[in-house]
Amino acid sequence: MKLYNNTNVYDAAKERINYIFDEFENICVSFSGGKDSGVVLNLCIDEARKRNRKIGVMFIDLEAFYEKTIDFIESIIKNNIDVLDPYWICLPMESPNSLSYLEPTWIWWDKEKEPIWVRPMPKNKWVINEQNNPLDFYKKNMPFEEFIKYFGDWYGKGKKTATLVGIRTDESLNRFRAIAGDKAMYKDKKYSTRVSESTCNFYPIYDWSVEDIWTYNGKFEKEYNKLYDIFYRAGVSIHKMRVDEPFGNEAKAGLSLFRVIEPNTWAKVVNRVSGANFGNIYSGKKIMSANYTLPKNHTWKSFTKFLLSTLPPETANNYKTKFIKFIKYWNKVGCPMQEEFIKELEENYSDAIINTHEFSKRGKGDKEVIKFKRILDEVPGVDNKDDILTWKRMCMCIIKNDYVCKGLSFSMTKDLTIRQKNIMEKYKGIIRGEL
Repeated sequence: MKLYNNTNVYDAAKERINYIFDEFENICVSFSGGKDSGVVLNLCIDEARKRNRKIGVMFIDLEAFYEKTIDFIESIIKNNIDVLDPYWICLPMESPNSLSYLEPTWIWWDKEKEPIWVRPMPKNKWVINEQNNPLDFYKKNMPFEEFIKYFGDWYGKGKKTATLVGIRTDESLNRFRAIAGDKAMYKDKKYSTRVSESTCNFYPIYDWSVEDIWTYNGKFEKEYNKLYDIFYRAGVSIHKMRVDEPFGNEAKAGLSLFRVIEPNTWAKVVNRVSGANFGNIYSGKKIMSANYTLPKNHTWKSFTKFLLSTLPPETANNYKTKFIKFIKYWNKVGCPMQEEFIKELEENYSDAIINTHEFSKRGKGDKEVIKFKRILDEVPGVDNKDDILTWKRMCMCIIKNDYVCKGLSFSMTKDLTIRQKNIMEKYKGIIRGEL
């Protein structure tokens, strides 16, 4: 396992969890059935049993899961029910579908789609669905991210509550930002984020590598999702294995395996979610790749406008709204940038930027804020590494079917549910093959 300051990451994680148990009377683990959250849950189970305490475990069931994932979740809860207080959430919620322009979001456990659900509603006693829902903050079809924000406060009932999340910074830049970015923390603990007055998120294995995950599972003989064994035998790198909801930008590369490993489930997924088979065929190909190159005789600006003209009006308007906000932010507020990138812009695009020479309050406060007077087409070597105002960055949101525009630092919003319904109503004839 990784070592630093004479402490390995396992011992460091145990110290963090000990600290959380000492500080908080309510503890809940956010569990997905994947390797990272599985390690966090196992670490907390050991500590809870040592202290003779119960902890919450929240699993949001996204309907389209591998059978082995569901088997693992049921098993780990049943085997540790003496210390677990489970919440198996099967409420309809909205999530991005990066595989379809006509259906840019999808809603799991949508009652209207019950005949084509990927799986029947689970019947275990921990399930929370629309028939027995005690969560007073829940709103029908609310975005997944919004639900997560409120669950901790509901679970804690006003008392100090810690929600533990299995995030590792070496897995993605966004996860690194969640730890290292400018944020409110609990008593200056970098591995924490204050969510509300009474609730804080903690990331006790943020500094683990994927090798550390499997070293821990093997050394301590911990229960894990056996789907990873199948991935391994199929030749998938341990750095590429994912078991979460398969229609987001990060997980769609695994769709082809879904088809091979569980063909019966796969058939239901294709019938349930628009674009699933397209993602299976084209994921990893140039059409959906960050290495996409411009068609001949196009600039990124002209190609962005061309793509917008080909989209359904509601979908195009979504992108236009996000792009306008993105442009205005860079024009009026600006963002902090690394010194080397500022130098590149000042040397080659000085007429397009304004260096305010003011230091941002984000992070360490050591980066100057840059504003843009106009949109650049692209800045090779910069706009693929940092947040910057270019037509290429906006165009890539369309190419990658990033309807939420996470690539521009946007997040899921409430209005997507309304937009989704409008789109489906207008284009349902096309989807059903009537036109």
